[in-house]
Amino acid sequence: MKSYIKLLSQNYTLKRLSFVQLISYFGAWFSNVAIYTLLIKLNVDAKVIGFVASLHFLAGVIQAPFSGAVIDKFHPKRLLLMLLFIEAVSTFLLIFIDSTDKLDFLYILIFVKMASASFYFTTEMSLLPKILDGKDLQRANEIHSIIWSFSYTVGMAVSGYIVYIFGVKTAFLIDSCLFVVSFFILYGLKIDISVKKATSNLFKMIKEAFFYLGRDKKVLHLILIHSFVGFTAFDALVALMVDNYYAGIVATSLSLGLLHSFRAFGLVIGPIFLGKWINKKNLVLLFIFEALAIMVWAISMKNFYLSLVVSILVGFFTTTLWSYTYTILQKNTKKEFYGRVVAYNDMAFLGLSAFVSYMIGVLYKTGFSLEGIAFVMAGAFVVGGFYQAYIVRRYDIKEV
Repeated sequence: MKSYIKLLSQNYTLKRLSFVQLISYFGAWFSNVAIYTLLIKLNVDAKVIGFVASLHFLAGVIQAPFSGAVIDKFHPKRLLLMLLFIEAVSTFLLIFIDSTDKLDFLYILIFVKMASASFYFTTEMSLLPKILDGKDLQRANEIHSIIWSFSYTVGMAVSGYIVYIFGVKTAFLIDSCLFVVSFFILYGLKIDISVKKATSNLFKMIKEAFFYLGRDKKVLHLILIHSFVGFTAFDALVALMVDNYYAGIVATSLSLGLLHSFRAFGLVIGPIFLGKWINKKNLVLLFIFEALAIMVWAISMKNFYLSLVVSILVGFFTTTLWSYTYTILQKNTKKEFYGRVVAYNDMAFLGLSAFVSYMIGVLYKTGFSLEGIAFVMAGAFVVGGFYQAYIVRRYDIKEV
């Protein structure tokens, strides 16, 4: 923890960006709980829940190829401000969703909101390796993950109570206001980096990046390794658990908030213990531990209180798995391709997350138990572990 505090105190740009993350991410989870609470109250089909969960990721997939080229072409601050503004507006408009007749409007707003959020994230993650290097870059990625997880923990927990007491519209309004606050904080930040204007057009830049991935196969493999974290896209699974197992125990919004916040507590504390231990050789163990944690969660799923405790274990390994695979990709990518490679990485990660989210709804409708679905997701991490071990033996991967 001291290393994180020291890095933030020495790098003002990172500190300000992190503060913006904290506020905007905290607000984001207000609308997340509100959306799923609204869907459950509207008594929508399980496939709709799965589709909405997939939209949270699919938006980032579709815009990723273009966002990477845009990021490499323009100054990041201008992009970040524009994206925060779009998120604020699209979140505010969610207050008008009050019936199943407006589901199409909900889909559009979620798509726009999450595309902007993904674009913002990609822009920031391509900025970090331009201002940091080595262990500082790894720490910055871990700080980002901790902030995300802390906001997730507190945001989900508080949102559960806000939605329960004041309703979904209040949650949407709070979320929108927090994006506005983030906008003005970022507006006053000077991001002191030189941006080399690309002379190529966007489509040529996209093609150049694909050729680069074709030449440097290890970067492509590292993108695929990181995408395995997409099997932790549990939102649809948690919503179905609440609807099927816990409806008579705790109010919908409260149980959603608690389940997500307990897992997020594990996300927060994980890198504090694992950050110094992880390297490219023992990363395979992290994949296996994640698989085992999900299996235990599946076994305890029907017991609400036991499931809460095990959720901490599920989240414990995820943040380090995410941040380390992201950092090692940044470390092994040429600087002139940062924006595009990070965008394609997010495209692979979000694409798999969208597929997993949608298939949770589909598998459940076809007769799979929620426990069985969780075991399938756990098995994917076993595959990821063996794949990681193969990549380390096959290619010369630079250590962080």
